[in-house]
Amino acid sequence: MITIIAAVGQNNELGKDNKIIWHLPDDFKRFKNITSGHYIIMGRKTFESFPKPLPNRTHIVITRNKNYKITDGCFIANSVQEAIAMCPKNENIFIIGGGEIYNQSLDISNCIELTRVNGNFEADAFFPEINMYEWNLVKSEFHSIDEKHKYSFTFETYNRKL
Repeated sequence: MITIIAAVGQNNELGKDNKIIWHLPDDFKRFKNITSGHYIIMGRKTFESFPKPLPNRTHIVITRNKNYKITDGCFIANSVQEAIAMCPKNENIFIIGGGEIYNQSLDISNCIELTRVNGNFEADAFFPEINMYEWNLVKSEFHSIDEKHKYSFTFETYNRKL
């Protein structure tokens, strides 16, 4: 199963200057719970936005730079297809960004785990539009603003229509 996982603003904003533009601890927890123990595929800029590789996950970084040096325990691929081919056949694979990698992965994914952040943000990276003729919203869980969350948000799960 190939799953895209992302958090987006109301206008599909992902981030600005290679940074997340909100702080939602419950979204971080969800991301960790869903992706731990699995392969995560990302673009080079997304990988470089982490202070270090995320624990308990196998990282595959997509880059066209043939001389890119990678951290031990992480792997390099030149395309989304090559990255997926590097994963074991029955493994749950997670596409974690950024915007261009999401664009390239949308047609080959089975599931989308999306956090919709209720706000408009200045951004330079965006998530692709979800074609509702191709996807079913199968779960939606709203979270209100609270002392840890400046914005309300909704966890959404989409499955590809058969």
